[in-house]
Amino acid sequence: MFGRAAGAVERVLWRDHRGWGALHTALCAGGAAALGAAAARAVRTSPVASAALTGVATWAVVGGTSLAREARTIGRALEAGDVTAARARLPHLCGRDPQALDADGIARAVVESVAENTSDAVVGALVWGAVAGVPGLAGFRAVNTLDAMVGHKSSRYRRFGWASARLDDLAGWPGARLTAVLAAAAGPDPRGALRAWRADADRHPSPNAGPVEASFAGALGVRMGGTLSYGGRVEHRPVLNGAGRAVRVGDIERAVRLSRRVSWLALGTCAAVKLLCNRGIRSNRPTKGRRS
Repeated sequence: MFGRAAGAVERVLWRDHRGWGALHTALCAGGAAALGAAAARAVRTSPVASAALTGVATWAVVGGTSLAREARTIGRALEAGDVTAARARLPHLCGRDPQALDADGIARAVVESVAENTSDAVVGALVWGAVAGVPGLAGFRAVNTLDAMVGHKSSRYRRFGWASARLDDLAGWPGARLTAVLAAAAGPDPRGALRAWRADADRHPSPNAGPVEASFAGALGVRMGGTLSYGGRVEHRPVLNGAGRAVRVGDIERAVRLSRRVSWLALGTCAAVKLLCNRGIRSNRPTKGRRS
C-alpha cells in the first residue's frame, strides 16, 4: 500500500531535481510517521490497544520471516541442481541480474542479501521502534522502501532519489552497527567477524551495508563482494574478508540461521532498552504531595 501511494506521489512530483525529490521524501516518509503517531495517540489511553497496535505495526514492518523464506527457497533450488529456478526466484530477494550468475554466484548474492536485509528489514526497524514506537517503525520502513524505489543511481533517480538515499543512510546507521555487533556475538567466529569489520567495512560503497556484510563474512568465514551486475550496470566492489573462502550453496542456510539469531538478539536488546527507558521516565515523574 505504501509503495503504491509513494508511486502515485512520484508521478505527480517527479522532476530531475533534488528539491522535488526531497519534497517527495518528506511527504511520503513524514506521512507514514504521522499516520503511525495518530494511530498511537488514538489508543494511548488503553494499554491493551497500544500493545496490539505495536504488535501489528511490528508484524507489518519487520521482514525476517519472508527474508528467510525467500533465501531458503533459492537454496533448495540450488541444492536440487535447478539453477534456472534459482535465477527466476532471485529477483524476489535482491536486484542482481541473475542470468549471468552460476550456482555459486547466486549463493553469494543470497548470502550478501541476507546479511544486508537483516539490518534493513529487521534490526533497523526494531531499533527505531524502541526509540520512537509505532511512528518510528512506520517511518523507518517508509524510508527504507523509498530508498529501494528511487534511491539508486539511474539516470531518472540520480537527483530525484538523492534525499531518499541519504535519509536511508542516516536512518539505517544505528541498526547496521547493532547488526554487526550481534553478528559477531552470535556467529561461529566472533574474532573473524570483528577482524573483517575493522579491516573491510569502510571499503564498501555503502556506509551501512559495509559493517553488516563484513561482519557476516567474517563470522561465516566466507568472502563477499567482488564484481556485481545491477540492471545492466556492472560494479566492481572490494572483497570483504579476503581471508575467507568463496561462498558455497550450503552457506545460504548458515547465513539464514545467523540472521535469525541476530534478529532474536536484536528483539531482546531493543525490548530491554525500551522497558528500561520507560521505567526511568516513570521514576522521574513528580509525585503529588499529601495535604496536611
